[in-house]
Amino acid sequence: MRERNDAGIVWKGKKKPMMDAQEVEALFTRDSGEYAFARWGRPISPVVFGVTDETLSVVKGALEAVMALSGHKMSETDPELGSNMMIFFFREWDELPEVPGLDGLILGLDALVVRLKGVDANQYRIFHFDADGAIKACFVFLRMDENLSAVPAETLALSQVVQSVLLWSDNAFKGRSPLAVVGDKTILRPEIAEVIRVSYDPVLPAQASDASHAFRVAARIGLSN
Repeated sequence: MRERNDAGIVWKGKKKPMMDAQEVEALFTRDSGEYAFARWGRPISPVVFGVTDETLSVVKGALEAVMALSGHKMSETDPELGSNMMIFFFREWDELPEVPGLDGLILGLDALVVRLKGVDANQYRIFHFDADGAIKACFVFLRMDENLSAVPAETLALSQVVQSVLLWSDNAFKGRSPLAVVGDKTILRPEIAEVIRVSYDPVLPAQASDASHAFRVAARIGLSN
């Protein structure tokens, strides 16, 4: 038996993939040992810079697929920020300080650019949060070096959207990508899809700093099987 959702994610067999509480907890536990979970608390209003119309449609498709999975919403504009998810594609980090108004959105932008250049980073994400701790904005920076340029646009777009839809641990995907290759297609790993879907359950909080939250997520994944 195969079940396909709107994001093109396929489950084989009668049951959807399971994750236990310890596995869920690891996805949101930072190097410091702090458990830090957050999801978006408002509709996502995206804007993408530095791409062709063709790539823009790919990013839009990835956003729509993940929104369909999570049940979260997109909107044309955010009443406070205009656009609350900004995705930048560029060649060199030095291009960022030249973006008009970006230094007003990212405090310490110049120092951040120096740090990212120093470690030869090719991507970085910054989240802003509302008074309740839910995500209210996300800035995604992609320096298209040789490695990122070799990644298919569909894969890169889906990966970035997945990593921006929740506040994952900084270690969540270091050892293993949130994506998987099935045949000639790259898809979201089903167990990660389940975590995203369940995390947007209205019964669960938009922000959590207690690891007991992981048990609630895992329990709801179990209930859906």
